[in-house]
Amino acid sequence: MPSGMEKEEELEHHLQRAMSAQQVFREKKENMVIPVPETESNTTYYDRLYKGEVKVPKQLIHIQPLGLDLEHADYDMDSEDETLLNRLNRKMEIKPLQFETMVDRLEKSPTPELVSLSGAKLLLNEDDYLLKSVYDYWLRKRKNFRGPSLIPHIKQEKRDGSTNSDAYVAFRRRTEKMQTRKNRKNDEASYEKMLRLRREFSRTVTTLEMIKRREKSKRELLHLTLEVVEKRYQMEDFSGETLREVSLPLVEKTVYSTPITLNNGHRGKIKSHRVLLHRTQKKLSLTSIPLA
Repeated sequence: MPSGMEKEEELEHHLQRAMSAQQVFREKKENMVIPVPETESNTTYYDRLYKGEVKVPKQLIHIQPLGLDLEHADYDMDSEDETLLNRLNRKMEIKPLQFETMVDRLEKSPTPELVSLSGAKLLLNEDDYLLKSVYDYWLRKRKNFRGPSLIPHIKQEKRDGSTNSDAYVAFRRRTEKMQTRKNRKNDEASYEKMLRLRREFSRTVTTLEMIKRREKSKRELLHLTLEVVEKRYQMEDFSGETLREVSLPLVEKTVYSTPITLNNGHRGKIKSHRVLLHRTQKKLSLTSIPLA
């Protein structure tokens, strides 16, 4: 059954238990629950710990003076510790917080191995009988305990990376990098699509260039029309006679068989006059707007 988890995480005890129960009993999704540690309610023990005598303080806001904060012990007593504490209280008075502090210091000793009795005397400044009794009890309990420490800690990865496959290590690194990019195939169909797309873009560019030329010609025509109107207004050609005279086609003159010799100066003047007359007729032939 696919779980959506990594292979190492599928070996976790609670997950295997839930998967096995689903395969055996064929439970529906509505009846499936997340496995949690079992709890036991003991009202008598709760009432013995919490008396329920709550007194409302006079001041709800307390300002703590500046100073060094007390280091509280991380170790919590259990029922076995209470049995030892009751036996020790027959000979001397020892509080639960004092016992928890002693065990906490023994657990947090800087030595990599279990601290010896002489080392415990340096860590704990207590009576010899109390120190030896607590040390012997802690040493026996520590050897019988399966875990690395009596104080529960969150398992973290080691620097050498040897805990990457442990499913109980919190916030561990991934051994395999996730692939975020798919392999694309460069086949013939994709190549043909790209060629077709390039051809269509080329046609679009050509069409836009032709539209640009058309709009430019329209703008030039508009300027010429405006210039003709201004010239007619300056000449007071309100009837349009001058425009009609200029718009008439040129009458071709008869060509004489006998050539007339002209010098170079007259030839240049006649040629420039013809060019100027041709340009004027071209401008006036574009439009003829009669003025009212």
